[in-house]
Amino acid sequence: QVQLVESGGGLVQAGGSLRLSCAASGRTDNFYAMGWFRQAPGKEREFVTAITWSSGNTYYLGSVKGRFTISRDNVKNTVYLQMNSLSPEDTAIYYCAATQTLTYWNRDMYKYWGQGTQVTVSS
Repeated sequence: QVQLVESGGGLVQAGGSLRLSCAASGRTDNFYAMGWFRQAPGKEREFVTAITWSSGNTYYLGSVKGRFTISRDNVKNTVYLQMNSLSPEDTAIYYCAATQTLTYWNRDMYKYWGQGTQVTVSS
């Protein structure tokens, strides 16, 4: 049984930073990638970033490129999301997820999900 547990959300002022963590337990050796998605009120859940589990290749939503950085620690089975220069438009629930497929951008292809962590950016 795979479990993903996020932590690190909170309230921050515009221009500030937050670091999210996602700890995976259970069988992780068949993960192709882990990603972060976010869902703002009234909006669909959108892809933010992903990292391939073995090679560490990273992919980003255009609007977060240069501000957000995804990284992983394969020993700790943990993925991190460093978020800098936050703006109110980044306010959302952030979800960690894991996929066994190549289509890292497609939320429907992610089999495992965390419970989500709230990120609120005040102006």
